Amino acid sequence: MKQRLSTLLVAAMMSAAFAVHAQQPARKAAPPAKKDGITAEFEKFREVLEEDNPAELFEARGEDIWKNRKGPAGASMAQCDLGLGAGVVKGAYVQMPRYFADVAQVMDAERRIVHCMVKYLGYNEADIRKQPFSNVNKTPDHVSVITYVAAQSRNMKIAAPQKHPKEKEAYNIGKEIFAYRAGPYDFSCASCHGADGMRIRTQDLPNLRKPAEAIRAYQGWPGYRMTGGFMLTQQWRMNDCFRQQRFPEPSYLSDSITALLAYMTVTANGQVYKGPGIKR
Repeated sequence: MKQRLSTLLVAAMMSAAFAVHAQQPARKAAPPAKKDGITAEFEKFREVLEEDNPAELFEARGEDIWKNRKGPAGASMAQCDLGLGAGVVKGAYVQMPRYFADVAQVMDAERRIVHCMVKYLGYNEADIRKQPFSNVNKTPDHVSVITYVAAQSRNMKIAAPQKHPKEKEAYNIGKEIFAYRAGPYDFSCASCHGADGMRIRTQDLPNLRKPAEAIRAYQGWPGYRMTGGFMLTQQWRMNDCFRQQRFPEPSYLSDSITALLAYMTVTANGQVYKGPGIKR
């Protein structure tokens, strides 16, 4: 028990430290040093937790909503096409964002799932937009469905398509957004994630322009947040990055976020997705 309490305290300390670090401007660093004892202990703690990831509870709830005639309309999601055919979930998450002919636009996974829940289950998009992300009081239904869908691509390679002109356009727009500098700090996504050896104090920042590191913007999302006990999605993570750059946060399910996810996902193509993860 003492050892478990000690580990939990270490995790709490790390969480608090990272919260402070996130407010600091990124700077060039020397090659990362060997992990110190606290960092190694925290990573060990996360590995132990991921053996019984609480995300499984949200996966199960999402599966129930997908399959069993839930929602205001009392229908199922059997007609929802995530890109591989009506009702096909296996492998769909790692093949989005992609172009959908029925709406004539590129959609990321979260955007497509919300679209289907509105169309087939009778959810109201305006109501979803009132609380698009989870908090300590509530995990919205669509977040659970996203977690379920993502879990069905566990241990599969990312393969976001670039065949349709709209898919190529989304990638190129996302690439521009990634490099666009503005705001009170003259920041861009690339300010922190566009070069090797960047960090915020002791937190190493991946170079998301490289396929082997771009996976780190994708891996573990949706993620179970240990400090809150709820699930968060890629859309939330992208919005939070805009917030930290002191940019206005994009509206939920915006074209800008879809394009940015298209750029980062295509860059990570070929990397293996491990499924919903655990975040601090």
